[in-house]
Amino acid sequence: MSLFQILAAGAALCATPSVHDGDTIRCGVERIRIANIDAPELPDSPKCQDNRRAYAWCDYARGYAARDALQQFLAGGRARIERLGQDKYGRSLARVTVSGKDAGGYLVGLGLARWWQ
Repeated sequence: MSLFQILAAGAALCATPSVHDGDTIRCGVERIRIANIDAPELPDSPKCQDNRRAYAWCDYARGYAARDALQQFLAGGRARIERLGQDKYGRSLARVTVSGKDAGGYLVGLGLARWWQ
């Protein structure tokens, strides 16, 4: 694999991302989890309906607000996806930026996400 292929696999632009919730987007068929943040769950999240509820952030009003804020943030330009690995659900873990601004930091600044390690 060439250096160009390695770099292309790690970072790319996504012209038309779609937002699933406050910390997950899609770029085409690829599911991307924004690295290092946790946003509130939406009502359809199984985390809020089973034994994980004690650990999940099940504030649905904030979940919708986080989703909508992320959608508005991504509408500001092309999203740059910097892949960092994969999570246990097979989603790409990535830093997501628009015009150099970090999506995770933006949501944390609004109080609609928290830093996560």
